Amino acid sequence: MVHEEKGQSLTEFALIVPLLLLLLCGVIDFGRILFTYLNLNLVAQESVRLGGLGRGDADIVSFARGQAEVPDSTKLQVAIAPPEASRKSGQYVKVTLTYTLPYMTPLLGSVLPAPVIRTDSTIRVE
Repeated sequence: MVHEEKGQSLTEFALIVPLLLLLLCGVIDFGRILFTYLNLNLVAQESVRLGGLGRGDADIVSFARGQAEVPDSTKLQVAIAPPEASRKSGQYVKVTLTYTLPYMTPLLGSVLPAPVIRTDSTIRVE
């Protein structure tokens, strides 16, 4: 007996394509998270350098938000310790950047919480 198998490959393809697309989108999301982490790490190092040179908190926050390559820089949280009023030469200043990056993949966003990316850097005040 001869069986017709014309639709078999189309059915297999239809079953596999959503999984492949989900995997591809997950890889892209992971790449975005890694890129954002590395970018915020660099921005934290440069921002804390301003604090080490004696610049004020407003300058540090403005610089960090201007340099961060994130979708919405107004949601970037910048924490500076100690505050500008109590910083003295010889102390250490620490800048912490925190950002919640939303997923691009719709299904991934409904299953997993959005990743919170946090970096910090410390330097001695000149």
